Amino acid sequence: MPHLSRRGALRLTAGLALGAALPLAGCGRDDGTAAAGTVKKVDASPATGTVDVWAAQGDADVLDKVVKPFKAANPDLVVKTTLIPNAEYYTKLQAAIAAGKGPDVAQFFPESQAQFLDSSTLQPVPDGLVDPDSFFESLWDAGVVGDVAYTVPWYAYTYALVYRSDLARKAGVEAPTTWDQMTPFLKALQSAGATRGLGADIGWDIFNGQDIAMYAWQAGGSLVSSAGKWTLNTPEMVDALKYNASFFTEGTADTSGPTFLDAQPYFVSGRTASMITGPWVVGQLDTAAKKDGWTASHVATAPLPAGASGSVSFSAGGTWGVLANSDNADASWKLVRHLAGPSTQVAQYKAYGSLPAVISAWDDSAIKGQPLLGAFFTQLKNTRAFPQVSTWQQVATRLGKETEAVAKGKQTAAKAAANIQAYAESVGTGAE
Repeated sequence: MPHLSRRGALRLTAGLALGAALPLAGCGRDDGTAAAGTVKKVDASPATGTVDVWAAQGDADVLDKVVKPFKAANPDLVVKTTLIPNAEYYTKLQAAIAAGKGPDVAQFFPESQAQFLDSSTLQPVPDGLVDPDSFFESLWDAGVVGDVAYTVPWYAYTYALVYRSDLARKAGVEAPTTWDQMTPFLKALQSAGATRGLGADIGWDIFNGQDIAMYAWQAGGSLVSSAGKWTLNTPEMVDALKYNASFFTEGTADTSGPTFLDAQPYFVSGRTASMITGPWVVGQLDTAAKKDGWTASHVATAPLPAGASGSVSFSAGGTWGVLANSDNADASWKLVRHLAGPSTQVAQYKAYGSLPAVISAWDDSAIKGQPLLGAFFTQLKNTRAFPQVSTWQQVATRLGKETEAVAKGKQTAAKAAANIQAYAESVGTGAE
């Protein structure tokens, strides 16, 4: 799975966040109604005409290959695919939509698509197009606003614990299942030869903010209340900040490294012995070790250790939506339905390593036979979507900076929680 692009896909959200969400005025009618071409039902007749698809480079690089069966079954359909660099994707998409020149179908990222979830921008998913229950729940929920679904999941990922199984065996320890077991486990890995038990993220940016959100959920907290208000200055958020800081204060992680690009070389060399990361790493470690089979004998995975409220991670990946002003909505939704099918998502996995968002696709032998993916499957069943508010990326980025101050002992967790609440209230949720 050659997926360093995952971080690139998320990195683009930070750029949008720091510049605030770009306005989508002009992308559709301002009365909140759906476009005239909105499709209520999609039948089984062949798709015809032309469908213009935009996607970010990465998982979509193999899109033409994956949709070949669909094009063969619909010979009167032309699918035009435009791939855009990750760092430019949302900016170009928003500009095109605002100018009335957007595609028919666009890829989104469930962790950062909130600003698009509106009937002036996207068409509601037609009734009966797909079965919502066939997907991991949080991935489907990430595209739903006001009981209206706007996107359909395409691929999935989440975070789990990836660790050096050889060092764990040497130390006589098993993967931790609770927060309280985490530090002893990491120290045991150090006693077995690792310099640091954990290669923690030290970017102090949006990704750290996402980590803290995940830990807050594990502690039993929330990020936004049912009334749509930020709930960040809470005991659970304080616990999350303290838990993250404990990796550094206990000496099991280092605030000076590894950087993101160094994470895998550190892990392979034993300078670190675990990572809290996504599934793409699994397919890259043999390359980092310069030895085929290294991963199978040196690496294991496990769901994240549970806080007071359990083992919760976040859901991320890719989704598809049909633009409100699509000239060929019927064929566009037929293409999206194809991309959401289990067999198509298995084909996507085989072509690029993208993990399916459709639960049943995980039963395919190509995926089920990969032992290191089991923990990610387990974790995906216990995930949450980030807040569906346009300012979440801004808040997560600021939370990352507050995390740095706590980890380096320059600020208390309580003060950081108060700071992030004040900041979040100052930027609002975009719904005020």
